[in-house]
Amino acid sequence: MAAETHELPAASQAVEEHLDHAATAEGMTEEHHVEPALLGIAPPAAVVSSAMIVLLAIAFFYAKAHKKIAGGLDNRIAEIKNQLEEAKKLRSEAEALRKEYADKIANAEKDAAAMLDHARTEADAIVAKAESDATAMVARREKMAEEKIAAAERGVMDELRVRAAQASAAASADLIARNYGADADKALVDQAIGSI
Repeated sequence: MAAETHELPAASQAVEEHLDHAATAEGMTEEHHVEPALLGIAPPAAVVSSAMIVLLAIAFFYAKAHKKIAGGLDNRIAEIKNQLEEAKKLRSEAEALRKEYADKIANAEKDAAAMLDHARTEADAIVAKAESDATAMVARREKMAEEKIAAAERGVMDELRVRAAQASAAASADLIARNYGADADKALVDQAIGSI
């Protein structure tokens, strides 16, 4: 241990000699010690202070930028959520409209089918009525024609009777004028009076 103590002051003495030698080599003495400077202008305390200020400014800027970025992302997320909600709402409205129009189309098809059936029924009724009316009209016209023919026949028969009566009266008058005289008339009148 004594040897170690003896060696330690020798080592310290050697270091001091080297430092003295270096100081004299650079023209420095222990009395005049020069501190290093950044680019020969700024002392180490100023460099460290400046570095700390820059570091704090970067940290402050990063914190603010981080908040701005986070705020921007939050705003964007909120905007996207709103757009999604609006899209869901629009989709539900579109689904409702699609269902409404599908129902309207189905109802329109049912109405069209009902109208078509109604039109067919009416057309069949009109055709049946037209056929019955035509049949009735033909029957009326046939009856009218038959009545006209019967009236014409009656007229012809009456005319024939009248002509026959006239012809027979004329023929009778001629026969009577030829065959009967005043004496025959008297006998006939007497016979007629006698039969009464």
